[in-house]
Amino acid sequence: MAVVDDQPYGGTCELRGCDPKKVLVGVADLIDRQRRMTGSGVTGDARIDWASLMRFKRTFTDPTPARHQAELDKAGIVTYRGSARFTGDDSVCIAAVGTTLDIQAKHFVIASGAEPVALGIPGEEHVRTSTDFLDLDKLPARICFIGAGYISFEFAHIVQRAGRTGTQAIVLGRGAPLDRFDQDVVARLVAHTRSEGIDLRTDTDVVSVERIGDGYRVHVTTDNGADAVDADLVVHGAGRVPRTKQLDLHRANVATDERGAVLVNEFLQSTSNPRVYASGDCTRPAGSLPLTPVASHDGIVVASNLLQGNNRKPDYRGTPSVVFTVPPLATVGLTEAEARRQRIDVRVKCEDTASWFTNRRVRQPAAMFKTIVENGTDRIVGAHLLGPDAADVINVFALAVRHGLTASDLKQMIYAYPTSTSDVRYML
Repeated sequence: MAVVDDQPYGGTCELRGCDPKKVLVGVADLIDRQRRMTGSGVTGDARIDWASLMRFKRTFTDPTPARHQAELDKAGIVTYRGSARFTGDDSVCIAAVGTTLDIQAKHFVIASGAEPVALGIPGEEHVRTSTDFLDLDKLPARICFIGAGYISFEFAHIVQRAGRTGTQAIVLGRGAPLDRFDQDVVARLVAHTRSEGIDLRTDTDVVSVERIGDGYRVHVTTDNGADAVDADLVVHGAGRVPRTKQLDLHRANVATDERGAVLVNEFLQSTSNPRVYASGDCTRPAGSLPLTPVASHDGIVVASNLLQGNNRKPDYRGTPSVVFTVPPLATVGLTEAEARRQRIDVRVKCEDTASWFTNRRVRQPAAMFKTIVENGTDRIVGAHLLGPDAADVINVFALAVRHGLTASDLKQMIYAYPTSTSDVRYML
């Protein structure tokens, strides 16, 4: 068994995504809470020391590759640091450090993840990635994020909490932001985002990026015509696509969709080459989301099918998703619009909860929920939360959606109190 990777071992989540991002979000949340609670039992003036925060972040990321290398070595797995490309149905060429190898195998697993989508605009070479942002030793004064998805929202909220030292976050998007989330709850987050001083624009197409001295000028078109935004750093937040182009999949007869995602059957096996399986962001079977827990779930399914024959199918029911803004936005199941399109007979409950004890005690003005319950069966089919503990509370609703629990089931629970989870019964 062998593993080939042209990136340090550990993957996006541990090194360039979820984990380092959450370290930064945790500090941003602390700063935000201190500011909100000033005058209500808290004094002083906390601020983010970006350089020391990055040093703290690296205590999580720096040891990761060596730890994974040791684990792979202990398991007897051969490792190659380099790139791989298919040369046939059952063969790959590995270009590793100092050597080139041709290898044949009975099976292959593609888990190459995703990469930023090509913007296709002049000056694209000036745009930095989310990985670059997470490695910044110093925050520039003006940071412009292209795209109004979860990466831009999360990073903009971090930047703005550090903005007390003079940093401005600008988000440029076109159309509905965070379009996979319920738009009523998104609208509340958008309003809060703007109230925090983030320059969020949702009517803007980026057409080019120009280098101007030590900074950049982002040329855009809006509903009112051409415009430009000056920034010291421009960051890509406009979405990601499967990272498969460099694998020469056509040589192995591995079919992909127009975005490069490996087409798989119900066992996560290539529909055109049974030797090949795929998991995570490089594929997109029905019902899946580009999330770390989904990739982990896929990996378990693929391992089982390789070792025991095709015996297991992925189950994506009740997969929660969170935008780690401050406060976070969380969702699971159907949005109201999706339920209506599917003609499910539902009742919807939606309320601003800033005045509820859970949020008022921490002076959080941005708090809201929407729940969607099927009439007749009382089955919970969707939940959408905005608030300080939304990222944790959503897991209760995810359990309900996955296992078909009803609103009555959750109402009859005895919850620890006072907790944010104890609010669940009042959301149904």
